[in-house]
Amino acid sequence: MQLIIAEKPKQAEKLAAPYPSVKRDGYIEIKPCDRFPAGAKLAYAVGHLCELQEPAHYDAKWKRWNYDHLPIIPERFDYRLSRGKSKAFQVIKKLLNERTTTSIIIASDAEREGEAIVRLILRLANNAKPIQRLWISSLTPQAVDHGFAHLLDGKETENLFHEAMSRACADWLIGMNASRAYTTLLKKKGIADVFSLGRVQTPTLSLIVEREKQIENFRPETFFEVEADFTRYKGKYINAKKQTKLTERSLAETIVARTTGTGTVAAVEKTEQVEKPPFWFSLSLLQTEASRRFGLGAKETLDIAQKLYIRGWISYPRTDSSFVSKDEASQFPTILKRLLKQPEYTELTDIVTNNLTNNKRYVNSAKVSDHYAIIPTEEAGAVAKLTGRDAQVYDLIVRRFLAAFAPDARSEKTEIITEREQDRFITKGSRSLELGFKKVLKVEAKEQELPALEIGQQVPIKSAKLLEKQTEPPKRYTEGTLILGMKTAGKVLENELQAIMKEIEGLGTEATRAGIIDGLKRREYIQVKKKELHPTAKGRILIEAVSGSILASPEMTAKWESRLDQIGKGEASAAQFVDQAKKLSQHLVQDAKTRVEQLEVDPTQVPAKRARGATNRPVGICPVCQAELLDRGKFYGCSAYQKNNCGFTLPKTILGARLTQTELKKLLANGKTKPLEMKKNGRTFQAMLYLEQNQLKFEFVKGEA
Repeated sequence: MQLIIAEKPKQAEKLAAPYPSVKRDGYIEIKPCDRFPAGAKLAYAVGHLCELQEPAHYDAKWKRWNYDHLPIIPERFDYRLSRGKSKAFQVIKKLLNERTTTSIIIASDAEREGEAIVRLILRLANNAKPIQRLWISSLTPQAVDHGFAHLLDGKETENLFHEAMSRACADWLIGMNASRAYTTLLKKKGIADVFSLGRVQTPTLSLIVEREKQIENFRPETFFEVEADFTRYKGKYINAKKQTKLTERSLAETIVARTTGTGTVAAVEKTEQVEKPPFWFSLSLLQTEASRRFGLGAKETLDIAQKLYIRGWISYPRTDSSFVSKDEASQFPTILKRLLKQPEYTELTDIVTNNLTNNKRYVNSAKVSDHYAIIPTEEAGAVAKLTGRDAQVYDLIVRRFLAAFAPDARSEKTEIITEREQDRFITKGSRSLELGFKKVLKVEAKEQELPALEIGQQVPIKSAKLLEKQTEPPKRYTEGTLILGMKTAGKVLENELQAIMKEIEGLGTEATRAGIIDGLKRREYIQVKKKELHPTAKGRILIEAVSGSILASPEMTAKWESRLDQIGKGEASAAQFVDQAKKLSQHLVQDAKTRVEQLEVDPTQVPAKRARGATNRPVGICPVCQAELLDRGKFYGCSAYQKNNCGFTLPKTILGARLTQTELKKLLANGKTKPLEMKKNGRTFQAMLYLEQNQLKFEFVKGEA
């Protein structure tokens, strides 16, 4: 019998849907059927069941944030069960060890993180049974059954696990060392806050801060334009290079003064412009469009798309592709028929008639890596069943898909040159010839009709006026434009196709970028004001501290992302990558000291955070330096931490026993507390706490040892 392991309970339900099944406690039993003649058991995780151990697991001194104890570089990396995830793990382990279980099918999301989630569980459970891999991009019954009929050998996707582990370990090393280094060093500068740094989040923050600096340093330049009113249309003065901008007011005023009488139509040029339907959505393109259209955050868009995927209505959302393969294209007639039955899209039946089977703009297997574009599936549901943001995002995906089957949009562009003696004026107009796909997307054509004119025709000049304008600063990032900025590591790409075709050299991945932006908000590095991203004082101080370092370099992080991609393809060594991360961590710790020492900062810009439950009231005298001992929330700490670098602390909870202020005073005054009830390894005992060389220890009550 095979054991199938899914990533989440709802995903497991979708995987079991095509087959006869019964829900059990913590798993689903698939009854014997054509696909599974001996039946199968389908267990599920609840997201990440395993996580990297904390620093203190490797060395007790690493529990405290102390610069002198850096860098933190374990010889190996260990994993542990995440808090509250034991039940799911025990169910999987029990089923795994059953004698009837002959092999394992990894059925988590078909990407790097999904691979890691299940393989870590198998590693922690000491699995030795053969592994196969379900690799699908949608959760429709047809896709699920096809996937189980064409399972991959587990070795084919093992490199993705090595990539995920390399990423996790490298991020742990950089995050732990850089965060502790800058937090402890900035505290000495009077800033009592936690500064979280990361391989991706810090250069992303740098993009936002640098854009803000560009806006602040921007000095608007005044320029002038001359607009002439030729009664039935208007035109702007142009120089020999067809530029309308004038830098000198006096010249503009002179042109205005002499623009009188009549003008002559010197040229009328008409061109037909053809605009093709847009590419289908990758995740970043969907997040960008949802931000532009609805003001949605990147994470909110991803969460909605994930819900639609779990329902089986759209394909896998964490994709970097805007194309599909011919296998998916074979489902187009079914999908179109299903969608066009809905009242919201019925009127488009006569428009979406193109056959895309051999259209390489959309159907191109060479441009599909792990997953194809985000499109509706053959099980696509009715948009009317959704409300609010969910309906908006779903409609966006459906219309983008349908638009590809519609004709190109055609418009006529007109350019008129009107002369008045030595001066020339340009007029541009546009009219729609065929809306095409724009009708599907509900995009209104920008019409600017111009009168019918003939070359040589005389036109009366009604008036002329001077327009005074100013150059504008760069625009702040929105979440949508930041997603694209991360995708290109801050470089400006010329067009949509270039963004799609860009090799993996961006910040983060399609799956992680939304979480990075959300993390910057949670850590109070940025704020969202009217959809725009503004760096906070805290965020600016951090980037000022790391400015010019490798931590703030989008290009360097992008190269790391490229190397991780190579590890996933089996083209680079995971061990070498982690070794490089260890060396970099050592460098970052040393570099941080130099940078923070040279940093001039006003600590009042970042108000001190009070820990939850902290009163900061004196509760005794520090036995190390005789300064006041304060209530810091979860612990008692010396008030001279910054002034004298005194690191004396006492926890409020030890082996389940509470160190109350009453017992703390006894400890400081008499050297011992009263007997307290403690627990260790499931055993309860009585012990007294005491200090030895300023280290907290316990002494068994007589008869308890």
